[in-house]
Amino acid sequence: MKSIDRYMARLIAVPLFSTLIVAAMLLVLDRMLRLFQFVATEGGPISVVWRMLANLLPEYLGLGIPIGLLLGILLAFRRLATSSELDVMRGVGMSYTRLLRVPYMYAIVLALLNLAIVGYLQPVSRYYYENLRFELRTGALGASIKVGEFTHLGDRMTIRIEESRDKGRKLSGIFVHAQTPKGDWIGVTADRGQFLATDDPNVIIFRLTNGTLIHNRADFVTPRVLTFSSHDLPINLPKFESFRQRGGANLEYTLPELARQGHTAPTHLLRDSVRAEFHFRVIEVATMFLLPLLALALGVPPKRSSSAFGVFLAIVMIVTFFKINQYATSIGELGKVDPLIALWVPFTIFAALVFWMYYTIAYVPGGQPIGALERGFAKLASAITRHMPGRRPRTVVTP
Repeated sequence: MKSIDRYMARLIAVPLFSTLIVAAMLLVLDRMLRLFQFVATEGGPISVVWRMLANLLPEYLGLGIPIGLLLGILLAFRRLATSSELDVMRGVGMSYTRLLRVPYMYAIVLALLNLAIVGYLQPVSRYYYENLRFELRTGALGASIKVGEFTHLGDRMTIRIEESRDKGRKLSGIFVHAQTPKGDWIGVTADRGQFLATDDPNVIIFRLTNGTLIHNRADFVTPRVLTFSSHDLPINLPKFESFRQRGGANLEYTLPELARQGHTAPTHLLRDSVRAEFHFRVIEVATMFLLPLLALALGVPPKRSSSAFGVFLAIVMIVTFFKINQYATSIGELGKVDPLIALWVPFTIFAALVFWMYYTIAYVPGGQPIGALERGFAKLASAITRHMPGRRPRTVVTP
């Protein structure tokens, strides 16, 4: 029996991890282009894109793990059924319940992993992602002076640089205009310049070489002009608004924090909102224990059939159930229906459907839960292909 368990484990592992990797890569590639455009527009460093993608991975894994588990088990049972290996196993006395031992080992491990992701890792990573977006918008992260453009540092200073070399260490063609709180203004032009750090993190030194400084004040008859070979201009860095604390949205709370907020929230509407998010995550993990039963029921096609309709129906069912849960969560957050009822009633119906499908295939002689749908799907496909334009009818030659 152990050899059969190892064989089942190998059959499940390949499609499971392949689906998980492909799904994560597709989601990352879809978001990567938009992040590159966003970071380039905000003038931040490209390296921040990889940090943002890393903070999005827990969310993608939370979506990909259930689908990967479902398809991994389903394709494994489909391969056993289409190669007649399942009939041999059944013939030697192995029940469907016994065959589900290895799939449920996968389900338990991945459910615990998904619980850690959606309950703890995903809320924190979502907060860090929003923090990076905030810092990019405010310029606190990787703010840069663009060559050939006027850059405003705060409300009182404007800088323009014609050329930058050696990764910003050597600047040339420099113009600086600054105002003081007393109403003075200073205009500086210089051939070359270099930024230098100081002990104060909020102040940097702009060392200028070979330039002219103009200082003007309201009580000056004429502006003062100074020609210099070297001049240090202190620049006060703008103070950026600090990002909010974690928990500005329910998605940023961990499961224990949601449980506490569900009892201590000051208003009834806020309590419903927190409870809806809590039950949504718990159901997301609990659903994984139904997936092996669903995969078995849909992975074994009817006799003398090789249709992949079960794979299509499995994806449709899990995606539809996820969307229903999202809609139920929004209803629960608004307080229209108690979150416990709004979310657990659809789960109970879905679980009852899955158990019925498994009971039909495992304990009803000749039972096939999708047999009628399979036959209807085959007839529809046959009708479509028969009426396709350009398809020639077969000619039967009789002797």
